[in-house]
Amino acid sequence: MATHIKLVDNNNKNVSLAAMQRHRLNDQERRQLQHEFKIYMEKYFKDKLGKGVDKTKIVIWDDMLVIRGEGFLTEPEKYINNTPSGREVVRAARMQVVKQHAIDNVGYFEQRLGATAIHHAYELEPENDFWMHVIVFDRVLTEKSSID
Repeated sequence: MATHIKLVDNNNKNVSLAAMQRHRLNDQERRQLQHEFKIYMEKYFKDKLGKGVDKTKIVIWDDMLVIRGEGFLTEPEKYINNTPSGREVVRAARMQVVKQHAIDNVGYFEQRLGATAIHHAYELEPENDFWMHVIVFDRVLTEKSSID
């Protein structure tokens, strides 16, 4: 797993939890955490399902964390997915996997970001071998960008 970001104040002392919760990630910290979360999620799915996701993308922006995966279906699921009724079976089964991922991992994301998850949205498209989980937090996570 990637190393953790350690926040320090001007006196090189660790920042308190309250200060960390007010801290907004700069671009370098955001990219580092995105990479850490990507590796973490790839390992999670490999460990839990025996098959990793072919492509994982993590985006931390404003008050949101977006987790995207492509290429997660097994060969039998791809076969079942060829019919409309089979697609619904695959969708229902994989939606349980996505929801279990949220149960297993949201606490980790909250701890690493110093924020509390307040909303979740899931999207699952078995026909496109795509899934997405969006988590909205109780505070802004990133510094204001230069394009804002």
